[in-house]
Amino acid sequence: MVGPAAPQIRLALPADAHAIASVLLQSFAEFEPLYTPGGFAATTPAAEQIAARWHEGPVWISLLNSEIIGTVSVVPDRDSLYVRSMAVLPTARGHHLGDLLLDHIELYAREQGRNRLYLSTTPFLHRAIRLYENHGFRRTTAGPQDLFGTPLFSMEKLLISQNPEQASPK
Repeated sequence: MVGPAAPQIRLALPADAHAIASVLLQSFAEFEPLYTPGGFAATTPAAEQIAARWHEGPVWISLLNSEIIGTVSVVPDRDSLYVRSMAVLPTARGHHLGDLLLDHIELYAREQGRNRLYLSTTPFLHRAIRLYENHGFRRTTAGPQDLFGTPLFSMEKLLISQNPEQASPK
């Protein structure tokens, strides 16, 4: 007997931009009344805006049975990675896809020699905030403080080397 298919994560292709835009729109639709119009538009970019991001850093998608059900992207920033546009379809929530995406980003960051992940989120995305906190992200006082009038706060996770020689004081 074969069990249910496991979600897969792969780098997104430019042809995935429309599906990514749809995932973002569906994922944040329930929160639209809590955003300003400009904040919601920036959170749910159109496919053309997503396609324009390809040169800024990697974009990943999560697939289940060939359907795109989640996404996340990062932008390199000195020794850090800025995490943005993380979303999972409402129908796919509760299956730890956010955990898989964050684990994937952390592995990528370590492979790239980055020592910090950071992001901005809104105070009303309670599930996302718990997910980030469960992955070791902590609130910071760094900006930005709003997205076109929608309140924001920032979170970061410091990536400590797992090499005992580097971690121990000399």
